[in-house]
Amino acid sequence: MSRTEYYEELKSLARSIRSDFHIATPRVLKSDLRRIYKHYKIDIDLWPRPGSHSSVKLKKLRGAFFYNGSSASVMLNRDLPDEPRIFTMGHELKHFLKDKDLGSLYCGNHNQNELIEIGAEVFAAELIFPDKDFRENFMDISVKCISCPAEKLVHLKQKTLTTLSYAALVKKAVFFKFAKDDDFKDVKWRQLEDKLYNIPRYNRN
Repeated sequence: MSRTEYYEELKSLARSIRSDFHIATPRVLKSDLRRIYKHYKIDIDLWPRPGSHSSVKLKKLRGAFFYNGSSASVMLNRDLPDEPRIFTMGHELKHFLKDKDLGSLYCGNHNQNELIEIGAEVFAAELIFPDKDFRENFMDISVKCISCPAEKLVHLKQKTLTTLSYAALVKKAVFFKFAKDDDFKDVKWRQLEDKLYNIPRYNRN
């Protein structure tokens, strides 16, 4: 199986999960992932635990997946904001569905270019905001809004209320050739949101 086939298989799996659990929008919440985890009997462990101290290595991890042959658990970095935590929960769900034979997997910047880790990122992005929905919404905004690509992504995020991060939205926009990497160089997303929508900071997720 080629890399492309592998990624497409994971996208199909992500869409199946969305259908099975009646997720119909790109606004996927922590409660949605907890519902899926509960169905599959995946335990969640937030770390570091209150009062404990993590090593420098653990602090750099977003999450980890553990499987001992009969039970599964996911360890999540307690300090992750909502959007990165939702994405990480999607990432670790892929490991449960496809990589249980590998046992324990630690997910962070040190191994993010490995095939199974890229696959988990692809799965999580499709789980939250499927490619088809992204393309349709982006094209709709492109017709109605004459602005730079960065502004279009802000409008897209506000229109759909997606919990997919700007970093992941950029990857999709570049992948589908709606924009180039340079279009987003040094963009300060929250400041751009403030400029376009005047969003009070206390209203942020």
